[in-house]
Amino acid sequence: MNMQAMMQQAQKLQKDMMKAKKEIDEKSYVNTQSFVTVEMKGTKEVVKVTIDSDSLDKEDIEILEDLICVAVNENIKQIEKDTESKMGRFGGVAGLL
Repeated sequence: MNMQAMMQQAQKLQKDMMKAKKEIDEKSYVNTQSFVTVEMKGTKEVVKVTIDSDSLDKEDIEILEDLICVAVNENIKQIEKDTESKMGRFGGVAGLL
């Protein structure tokens, strides 16, 4: 394989990696735990937290805090799963992004 073909292959790989990363970053991840819903971007930024206040009593604040943590962590797990699924095919190079 000549040098020009290798460069073209590397550029294609880089383009494919950036496309996969962009798809993940732009995807919306939503997880509901009981009466708490958390929406996040693929960048792991929390966009919105929704609480069904009809289901909430004042003594439930500690439970609410736990549910928010669980919902956020579930979204992070899904983002990481999607990232591995889409970026894993690029091998160790994906960690450079």
